[in-house]
Amino acid sequence: MATYYNEPSRTFSEYLLIPNLTTKDCTPANVSLKTPLVKYKKGEKPAYSLNIPFSSAVMQSVSDDKMAAALARCGGISFIFGSQPIEEQANMIRKVKSYKAGFVVSRSNLTPDHTLQDILNLKEKYAHSTFAITHDGTANGKLLGIVASRDYRISRDARDKKISTFMTPFDSLVYGKTGITLSEANDLIWEHKLNVLPIVNEDQCLDYLVFRKDYDAHKEYPLELLDANKSYIVGAGINSKDYKERVPALVEAGVDVLVIDSSDGYTEWQRETIEYVKANFDVKIGAGNVVDREGFLYLVEAGADFVKVGIGGGSICITREQKGIGRGQASAVIEVAAAREQYFNETGIYVPICSDGGIVHDYHITLALSMGADFVMMGRYFARFDESPTRKLKVGNNFVKEFWGEGSNRARNWERYDTGGKSGLLFEEGVDSYVPYAGSLQENLDKTISKIKSTMCNCGSKSIEEMQRNARITLVSATSLVEGGAHDVILKESSLSGE
Repeated sequence: MATYYNEPSRTFSEYLLIPNLTTKDCTPANVSLKTPLVKYKKGEKPAYSLNIPFSSAVMQSVSDDKMAAALARCGGISFIFGSQPIEEQANMIRKVKSYKAGFVVSRSNLTPDHTLQDILNLKEKYAHSTFAITHDGTANGKLLGIVASRDYRISRDARDKKISTFMTPFDSLVYGKTGITLSEANDLIWEHKLNVLPIVNEDQCLDYLVFRKDYDAHKEYPLELLDANKSYIVGAGINSKDYKERVPALVEAGVDVLVIDSSDGYTEWQRETIEYVKANFDVKIGAGNVVDREGFLYLVEAGADFVKVGIGGGSICITREQKGIGRGQASAVIEVAAAREQYFNETGIYVPICSDGGIVHDYHITLALSMGADFVMMGRYFARFDESPTRKLKVGNNFVKEFWGEGSNRARNWERYDTGGKSGLLFEEGVDSYVPYAGSLQENLDKTISKIKSTMCNCGSKSIEEMQRNARITLVSATSLVEGGAHDVILKESSLSGE
């Protein structure tokens, strides 16, 4: 006999937070949004944490290399979409990893005998224009010179020119010695008006590069999400069909975290994918999506480093109306969070959960975190910004950006669906649409974060963990939703309607 859940399947819009005492030190400036990204043992630190609890969705219309770099710069993470050829996805990973800060290990190196065409090929591949020239073309070879964009002019007959004819030779370079501090390196950069400062050892072998732009960027983006080499942290989506070919290429490209992207993650195919990755690579992997305790525990026991929660709650997702499966996002997060806490108490292993979908208003993010999510994944939210990969169009009198689901025919992401076959989709689970254009990511993200921090202060919490422990959450009626917005007034045209 079928199992029935008598409790209604609830959404974030059916809940509100009740304020707690706000102490004098509980101000937005004192609130930390740092949160674990992957599992860890009690008393230890996770291998990766986010500085803000945001990730962009694994979607063609949302997460490419430009979005990944922009979001990492602000402290969050993108999972670059997997519904593209393997090498193209790997190249996006390489481009993100080429954005660096501080002491940088040079990853694009050539010899004096290479040509301008080799420079142009690397520039296309890694999206930067400064290259170290070493005796053997390696990152730690003897430094012989530097090539920057000012050193050459592209013409048809120049592409065969050897680098030795136009590079800035070592004898003309200002450089730092190994052991110099970052502050001292930046002083040299400013004193000599440099764009890049090579750091070499006593044998003239290259150790690092220090870039002026990284100094400027770090001042502007103090929450940058960086790895040990000062590169941006980046994730990638994979499926449970071609993972044996895709994962090795993504790992080689430098991906930090993987996630299996699927409309339903409670499957044996996901278990096999997780087990393959864990057995062959030292890389973290999340899985999902699930909506209940059983699905969460299944993926955790398979080895998942975090679990995505949510089926059918996305703004472009029509899984529920097409297939009749799913659950209200609030109900799903609440149950999975409870299972996570029980698992943590029994094993001492904390597995973060990501709330994926169901976010309509900014305050829904705060509710998701209060209910137990460690971070949220959003598509529509990020699709609106300049940094998303889609076209900006004018429809009527309004500017919009294109936005389509991975379950739509436009995405052609047949391998996302764990049906065991390769025959493609017989029906869609996503739509092709527009979203209102909203401007830059940073401007909108700053506004959203200010709302979250302000609400947390109203609830007497200075961290997400404290919010989850102390939040008081109440159900609301349909009429109280009306009461909660502007009502019984005539709005002026200049009135703001926040996201």
